[in-house]
Amino acid sequence: MTKNVDPAAPDFSAKDYHDPPPAPLFGFDELSKWSFYRALIAEFIATLLFLYVTIMTVIGYNHQIDAEHGGDECGGVGILGIAWAFGGMIFVLVYCTAGISGGHINPAVTFGLLLGRKVSLIRAVLYMIAQCLGAVCGVGFVKAFQKTYYNSYGGGANMLSAGYNKGVGLGAEIIGTFVLVYTVFSATDPKRSARDSHVPVLAPLPIGFAVFVVILATIPITGTSINPARSFGAAVIYNNEKAWDDHWIFWVGPFTGAAIAAFYHQYILRAAAIKALGSFRSNVR
Repeated sequence: MTKNVDPAAPDFSAKDYHDPPPAPLFGFDELSKWSFYRALIAEFIATLLFLYVTIMTVIGYNHQIDAEHGGDECGGVGILGIAWAFGGMIFVLVYCTAGISGGHINPAVTFGLLLGRKVSLIRAVLYMIAQCLGAVCGVGFVKAFQKTYYNSYGGGANMLSAGYNKGVGLGAEIIGTFVLVYTVFSATDPKRSARDSHVPVLAPLPIGFAVFVVILATIPITGTSINPARSFGAAVIYNNEKAWDDHWIFWVGPFTGAAIAAFYHQYILRAAAIKALGSFRSNVR
């Protein structure tokens, strides 16, 4: 016996999808909303916690392997453990703050989302300020609690490793940030959520894992930043000339990688340029 199907009945096999409108360019009206300031606080605290836990991990590892003080070069958490600390904290903090601020915790991510018209200019600028202040405070707590070890083991500051030139360091930061921001765009794409509604996707998981794998690849080169706030906070508190020598790499690289990722996702994968051209042609006719 066959089941009668009404051909006019709507198909609910997938969610209806419509591209959300782009965020306003400036968004001054956000300044009058408490939800906006709550988001700034969330970004500040999340970046503070991120820097505190990760820099403490780096300092602790350097102390554990310090042979001059009886350390074991094969001891400690190792580079794998450091990568887990960074990736794991991003997973936890994005999960906790995504519903409040979007869980950026990184000026490069915010910059990429600004270029993709996901956030306004006002929100992007104030997010970056909150993230940098949170990073400074987070590293400040590390120094306050572990002052001797902090000063002895480089303060967790990002520096170009010996044997690598500036071009290699810049390239590592560009590609690493591209991977991260591309993952952010893909994991939070509303079209994917609608199309794959039957597949439960936890967006913070691939974002945290992207940080994890990038750190494994680039930590020998630059110590892995892919986050200007992370490098800025460590450089400000450590305040050593060597930490500032190549500091520009940890801003130019991540911002460039984020811009390329935003362009690639919006104009290549999502074909925004073709849609805009098609709309222009239809209006001309």
